[in-house]
Amino acid sequence: MTSKPIPLVDLKAQYHTIKAEIDSAVADVLDSCAFIGGRYVEQFEADFALFTGARHVIGVGNGTDALLIALRSLQLEPGFEALVPANTFIATAEAVTHAGGRPRFCDVDADSYLLDLDRAEQLVNDSTRVVIAVHLYGQMMDMPAVRRFADRHQLLVVEDAAQAHGAQRGGIRVGELSSIVTYSFYPAKNLGAYGDGGAVTTDDERLAGLIRKWHTHGGDQKYRHEFEGINSRLDGLQAAVLSVKLRHLPQWTLRRREVAEIYHRLLEPLGLSLPRESDPGSHVYHLYVTRVDRRDRVLSVLQDKGVHAGVHYPIALPFLEAYERFGHKPEEFPVTYAQMDRLISLPLFPEITTGQIEQVAQALGEALR
Repeated sequence: MTSKPIPLVDLKAQYHTIKAEIDSAVADVLDSCAFIGGRYVEQFEADFALFTGARHVIGVGNGTDALLIALRSLQLEPGFEALVPANTFIATAEAVTHAGGRPRFCDVDADSYLLDLDRAEQLVNDSTRVVIAVHLYGQMMDMPAVRRFADRHQLLVVEDAAQAHGAQRGGIRVGELSSIVTYSFYPAKNLGAYGDGGAVTTDDERLAGLIRKWHTHGGDQKYRHEFEGINSRLDGLQAAVLSVKLRHLPQWTLRRREVAEIYHRLLEPLGLSLPRESDPGSHVYHLYVTRVDRRDRVLSVLQDKGVHAGVHYPIALPFLEAYERFGHKPEEFPVTYAQMDRLISLPLFPEITTGQIEQVAQALGEALR
């Protein structure tokens, strides 16, 4: 066992590197009592617009609400279907259901774990209205291919970038080829708040207006409600924290890539299936995911050696109890099902040291013997 456990994510280590900035920002919010809306939220929305290149940024309460509000703002008819990758977090699918639609699960690519557009071709029907491009683990989907697929079938495109702050592919940034993008600022994300938070971005002014109404009870003036929306607003404290962290995100992303390169070098001799970048230098490595046999045993050995690995996600969406009503079978998702009990996420955060990475690699090698 290592002298000090290595966490999957170390939020305390990150806080200590920017403590003075964070404490000052939080104190400013407390002093001004700008807790809901106000200049701190406006400042972060402006900052994040510059970072993403989006014309409009609307801060919301969390990443799940971001997805729900995005789908609601598209004004889809009840009963619509949305193509959703089988391997992702439930938020992507439950937002579809809560927006009045049905998630249509699609198998994923064996190497990137991203939605397989070839398989998606077989799922499109008269009710399909949306394809949700989830940029899983920090790697963008091939958005020109997604755009061609969507145009061919007259579908809307929503990008779920909860794990892909600042990702790009082939020089194309998140949001350039879609109507709307959603983000999560859950604390463990690449850009994380100190509580829940999220955002929706768009270049469409009409959509932006609808989004702003949806997240404040269906109106843009107090006590003037055009429809029943929801209450989902990014608060001032979280916005102030995010503005501080956003200044450091480019450097943190570079470090994440450095960490991934070290993992590549150390783990390649083990014969594992390592993350593959479709476009070198574009992956932002929210997670470093590989596949192992006898995962439970491997996790147990790593735990004994002080390495806290994770699993994203232990049960794929089609097989969750929440979706039993669809009656899905393993043969419908051969790739997802085959990988479901093999995926493992290794510790990765900007503050992890080379020595810690070496300890993780050594422990994993011993666990695989």
